[in-house]
Amino acid sequence: MLNRKLIHEQPDLIRSNLNKRHASEGMQHDLNLLLAAIDRRRELLLETEELRAQRNQLSRQVGPLMKAGKHEEAAPIRTQVKAIGDRISLLSSELNHIEEKEHSLLLSMPNLLDERVPDGKDEDSNVLIAEWGTLPEFDFEPKEHHILGSERGLYDAERAAKIAGTRFSVLKGGFARLERAIISFFLDEALAAGYEELVVPYIVNRSTMTGTGQLPKFEEDLFKLTSEVGGEDAFLIPTAEVPVTNLHADEILKESMLPLCYAAFTPCFRAEAGSYGKDTHGLIRQHQFHKVELVKITTPEQAEEAHESLTAHARSLLEKLGLSYRVVRLCGGDIGFSASHCYDLEVWLPGQGKYREISSCSNFGEFQARRMKLRYRPEDTGKPKICHTINGSGLAVGRTLVAIVENYQTADGKVKIPAVLQPYMGGQSEI
Repeated sequence: MLNRKLIHEQPDLIRSNLNKRHASEGMQHDLNLLLAAIDRRRELLLETEELRAQRNQLSRQVGPLMKAGKHEEAAPIRTQVKAIGDRISLLSSELNHIEEKEHSLLLSMPNLLDERVPDGKDEDSNVLIAEWGTLPEFDFEPKEHHILGSERGLYDAERAAKIAGTRFSVLKGGFARLERAIISFFLDEALAAGYEELVVPYIVNRSTMTGTGQLPKFEEDLFKLTSEVGGEDAFLIPTAEVPVTNLHADEILKESMLPLCYAAFTPCFRAEAGSYGKDTHGLIRQHQFHKVELVKITTPEQAEEAHESLTAHARSLLEKLGLSYRVVRLCGGDIGFSASHCYDLEVWLPGQGKYREISSCSNFGEFQARRMKLRYRPEDTGKPKICHTINGSGLAVGRTLVAIVENYQTADGKVKIPAVLQPYMGGQSEI
């Protein structure tokens, strides 16, 4: 959430930010409504404060007059005091309404973009930052993972559709074991890099979803449950970012605790409401998938280095797996709602003949922390300040399996296992 004071004092900056994000006309209109709500709230507060001061001054006159038996002189003052009180009640009612409207509009405003974010409307304007690896060459036509898996009886979309519907899958045998191996490898690498492993809830409440920015804007992309949790609407998590980042919501941390570095493996659940017709085959875009998420909670001064080191760690996983990839900086029209700066890691998929995103490493600044009231107490001043948050996939497990299958396939339909995963596969070198 953006700072209300910043919006009020620098509306042109916010408009420019929305333009760089290629925001809709509706969002520009919401900004105008928000500015009007902020102005009206300030007017109401000022008028209420003046009226209360006036009422207090008049009330102080009533007591002595009543004590002196001057009831007739006190009567009009008491009438005036009551009228002022009625006016304050009306203003308070309007103020409550305006504050609710203002808060709702504040939640609809996206984060401010880092100055390094390039201009552009979509992924075609993302900027290449780095490339790693040599694209594999085959003396046969490489297959997409779902075709190879179906032929070998290791991937079953038809039976998954029977029990759950489309955009689900069943992995069998070597594919299932490879998925488990990838998860264990990612978690062990995170622990070695200094992350603390967490096991978190897969169901969270509305406040938690709001804290990281999934709500209210992206509710249609979430799986909402019929039962409540903690007296609020309940949702299946779309990523471990949600419960992990919210772990310290509404807390004031000691500066000496930061940065906090967490890693968590979870299933992720996404309705994919806006992706009709996209990636309808295979594991690329599923309603349910696995991911190891990396989260850092920092001071403002630590945030930039934390973002770079988290991205470097995600890159190292691809390098240890021998998977060619590239790093791109997302442009204004492609970056996420809550992010101020984001690197996408895109892995090469020979079966598709193109790069596909396998991790987004984002710096959110104070945007999420302000929403969830996550602060720390500096050792020098002792006055609480808002934390910064960073996260990224380390990595998306299903897409890593896709990349391994497509890059390490052989002409006879087998899949070689990267050396770093073989210990997690009982020494098995191929599927």
